[in-house]
Amino acid sequence: MAESFLFSIAESLIAKIASHAFQEASRLVGLYDNLRDLIETLSLVKAVLLDAQQKQEHNHQLSQWLTQLKTVFSDAEDLLDEFECQTLRKKVVKAHGSTKDKVSHFFSTSNPLLFRYQMAQQIKDISNRLDKVAADRHKFSLQIIDVDTRVVHRRDMTHSRVNDSDVIGRKHDKEKIIELLMQQNSNDDDTSLSVIPIVGIGGLGKTTLAKFVFNDSRIQECFPLKMWVCVSDDFDIKQLIIKIINSASDQDAPPHQQNLNMLDLEQLQNQLKNKLCGQKFLLVLDDVWNEDRVKWVELRNLIQVGAAGSKILVTTRSHSIASMMGSVPSHILEGLSEEDSLSLFVKWAFKGGEEEKHPYLVNIGREIVKKCRGVPLAVRTLSSLLFSKFEANEWEYVRDNEIWNLPQRKGDILPALKLSYDLMPSYLRQCFALFSLYPKDYDFTSVEMTSLWGALGLIAVPIKNRTLEDVANQYWHELLSRSFLQDFTNFGTVYCFRIHDLVHDLALFVAKDECLHVSSNIQSIPDKVRHVSFGESRLFGNLVNKKSAAVRTVLFPNGAADANGEALLNMCLSKFKCLRVLNLRSATFETLPRSIAKLKHLRYLDISKNLNIKRLPESICKLQSLQGLMLDGCMELEALPKGLRKLISLRYLEFSIKQTVLPLNEIAKLGSLEVLNVESCYNVESIFGEITSITSLHLKV
Repeated sequence: MAESFLFSIAESLIAKIASHAFQEASRLVGLYDNLRDLIETLSLVKAVLLDAQQKQEHNHQLSQWLTQLKTVFSDAEDLLDEFECQTLRKKVVKAHGSTKDKVSHFFSTSNPLLFRYQMAQQIKDISNRLDKVAADRHKFSLQIIDVDTRVVHRRDMTHSRVNDSDVIGRKHDKEKIIELLMQQNSNDDDTSLSVIPIVGIGGLGKTTLAKFVFNDSRIQECFPLKMWVCVSDDFDIKQLIIKIINSASDQDAPPHQQNLNMLDLEQLQNQLKNKLCGQKFLLVLDDVWNEDRVKWVELRNLIQVGAAGSKILVTTRSHSIASMMGSVPSHILEGLSEEDSLSLFVKWAFKGGEEEKHPYLVNIGREIVKKCRGVPLAVRTLSSLLFSKFEANEWEYVRDNEIWNLPQRKGDILPALKLSYDLMPSYLRQCFALFSLYPKDYDFTSVEMTSLWGALGLIAVPIKNRTLEDVANQYWHELLSRSFLQDFTNFGTVYCFRIHDLVHDLALFVAKDECLHVSSNIQSIPDKVRHVSFGESRLFGNLVNKKSAAVRTVLFPNGAADANGEALLNMCLSKFKCLRVLNLRSATFETLPRSIAKLKHLRYLDISKNLNIKRLPESICKLQSLQGLMLDGCMELEALPKGLRKLISLRYLEFSIKQTVLPLNEIAKLGSLEVLNVESCYNVESIFGEITSITSLHLKV
């Protein structure tokens, strides 16, 4: 499925070569004609890619052709990056280099004459390979569709609370659950902990129903302490205790998970007991998959210290899990009726009252709803897809799409989600696929994902007065408009959200050849994978045993604190020479090796929340492509490196240091810097001189 990204990759390559800066640089080194020929071939191939991507699932030879094309495109990306790196290096040497630097630059492997010869040969090789693959396009009778015409109609940003008007067809279910929560235990022992399970297939709205109940005023009055914990695949007792403590502490405060992780299990149990003891509480355990009764009993015993009448509300897809955990019969959540499904569809497909002007579309909507089998997530996804579209052929395309003819299991809504993905603009597909690098129920922020997209070159080059953040903002609106984001909260400059576990399944499905989230059951990393994340940092050393030019991204979403920090870092530097993104947040290494400079393609480096690191090597300032450097929470960091001004592409800088006075004018000379976050720098007396480029400054002492 990664071949579905090729149109946007081709667009990105063409845009880069055609940019004014790139053309000027290519003229200076005599490579303009070579790159112009490459653009012509790329344009020929791009013209048929949209049609090829739509037809590949039914044509194995076409799929293989796209795979060959993907390999050439990948090499072309690296080649253009190499050219860009050399151009930036030359710019730095000219502006900031000493005579020694300039002599060294001339006699190095990157001297202009040698570089021009090598680059010309590589461009010729790429062009020949691309010509050969492009010639085969005529075999497949592909249509020219050179512009992606898929348009997203935007809705207003929403918030995470569930309004009564947003929940259709669930009032009876809500009242039944509230009745169970508020009644005394039937065994007359009101000190025992009552557990109420909600059971149903994925996408039925179990979590929405639980929120509907959780936010009801009667529940607010009945339970002084309310806690919400997303469980998902990992029923790790220590992590669950941490989540419960965080939820009990203050739902509106930032999580304290990092500090709690440093405590042992006994210390955590004592904290948990202190939080819950004597309190009448409601604990929601959302999306439980654990079938191990021993683990459940261990957790139940730990939290069975509350006041009389405390309750646990569980959501799960499994009847056996509900039976194991429940102290009362499960509440079985059924699909919506056809009329309720149609009401939900109309609510999301039209603005208020518009449906009355389009009875024919409403009738088509009724037929689409039947295919959704009463599953609200499917209904809402497809209705969002058709929002503010009034051409009957667009609605008929959804109704009559052949994807509905694929074999389906009971309750399978992936076809509905896949259809929405297939109609997504090409530039958004790869951005969406990167959600697969994170675990289910991950708390996303727009800042984190925008940084990732930007570092990987997935955000279209801004035009006129727009910034990269403006373009990324458009992407967030589009994903939200498709109902792919949930629990969405707008904090003004940052959005926080989650994605439904079935939407996460879709991301895994479409990114399966491109992205890999490594868990304990993964035996190896396939050669084609470009983006890798590790659920547990201890898994890194077991799987990374060979060099890979393909890998662009290495992430540790849960932090890299558990691994051997030095070994992990050295492994990254030696195995992945083409890295664009390296996120080692919460790692424990004490020094960053000088060899970091070898990662010349690196655009985003996150070593934040490392409590051991004291110094950074000056060689880090050779990373001229670096756009983001995250050093916040590095409380032992003594100083920023000299030569910081050489990071001429740096747009984001965050740091916490012990330094009193920063290197003279280093930050002031960062001409591309837009966002500066200075956090917990208790000793700093002077920060910088005048910065003309900065658009966001955040000082947190």
